[in-house]
Amino acid sequence: MKLIAQVEKVNLAQTIAVGDGANDLPMLAEAGLGIAFHAKPRVRETAEQNINVIGLDGVLYFLGFKDSYLGEAGRM
Repeated sequence: MKLIAQVEKVNLAQTIAVGDGANDLPMLAEAGLGIAFHAKPRVRETAEQNINVIGLDGVLYFLGFKDSYLGEAGRM
């Protein structure tokens, strides 16, 4: 994530990371927004945000996207 942010000239505070396992904890902590997605208990306890009952499209809704923004091609 750090390398991608650097290459794309994006501040880490503007990044979003989504993970589910303990190996994702450093990435979730570094990101501007770290989201535990259907994660294991340790990750859910550590991450500031959690999504546990809906699909990955829930991340988009969490960020404020609406179905009308996504159109048919964007539905997951």
